[in-house]
Amino acid sequence: MYSEVVSRAQTGLRAMKKRQTRESISNEATRLFLERGFDNVTIAEVAAAAQVAKMTVTNYFPRKEDLALDMHDEFVRQPAKTVEERAPGESALAALRRSYLAAVAEHDPVIGFSGPVFARMIMDSPALVARLREFHDDREKALAGTLASETGAEPDDILPRVAAIQLIGVLRLLFDETVRHTLEGHDNADIARTVAEHARVAFSALEPALGDYAIRR
Repeated sequence: MYSEVVSRAQTGLRAMKKRQTRESISNEATRLFLERGFDNVTIAEVAAAAQVAKMTVTNYFPRKEDLALDMHDEFVRQPAKTVEERAPGESALAALRRSYLAAVAEHDPVIGFSGPVFARMIMDSPALVARLREFHDDREKALAGTLASETGAEPDDILPRVAAIQLIGVLRLLFDETVRHTLEGHDNADIARTVAEHARVAFSALEPALGDYAIRR
């Protein structure tokens, strides 16, 4: 029993140390990127700032872009998770609209409320813009898989993919609008009011096609 307790404690300490190392690397990388621009900072410089080996950085972040966009898993999984956890009687469309408006009210960075300095850093780097595009593509595939599972669709049924394209397309448009308004100098409160209205219009436009799709029974 004692050895099991010690083993669990050691495992917990290792996990905590890994988490702290990852956060330290991410924080130092973000600081350098914001100061000098993403394309002007090397992995070696991030490693030196975080006081770790270069290999340690690449073990935690195989791609340099993910040092700046350290939200891939949460960003990709969020729409699919929202659909998986929708309430009885709620459609996929209604769940995503509800979740998005709640995120707007919280000025959630995952939907684009990153602040002007961070937003400018991303938009000034073709590599980060391309990586962000991949994020959107990945979340579309994740949502399509969830919709197929939730509706019991056959493998060759194209409808889950069609629905995912439309739903993620709206979320992508709203993300872009949030970033655009951020770069134009609007504060978060103004941006939230604008994109919340955009969201109501955009999701309502999908209502005729998807209003009764993937309703939880």
